[in-house]
Amino acid sequence: MRTLNTNEMTQQFDNMFMAPVRAYMALSIDYSEKMVNAQMDASKAYFDTGVAQMRQMMDVKDAEGLRSYMEGQQKVAKDLAERAKGDADKVVSLQQDFIQKSQKITEDNVKQAQTAASKMTKTA
Repeated sequence: MRTLNTNEMTQQFDNMFMAPVRAYMALSIDYSEKMVNAQMDASKAYFDTGVAQMRQMMDVKDAEGLRSYMEGQQKVAKDLAERAKGDADKVVSLQQDFIQKSQKITEDNVKQAQTAASKMTKTA
């Protein structure tokens, strides 16, 4: 009569199912944290720029001050456009990194499953 080795079964279950799930969850949490931090950094930068612009507008007292303020708006618009492009590039980079790492986890899990299946057919 054959006895069941529950420790071996538990280990196989962990290796085949739970380990990949934990790896994917760790990757997802890391990705989420990076995305939230990127969004918070961007929001703070845009907010700070808006507040600085409002403060500058409050300092306008005459036509010359208004002209100077309006000329400065071109630089602000250029800086914001560059910041938005940089933020978009950062998000794309984070997404690509997440996709590559999740594909690696999947590939490793498939290889492990194929190896386990191969061993099982040899012993059967």
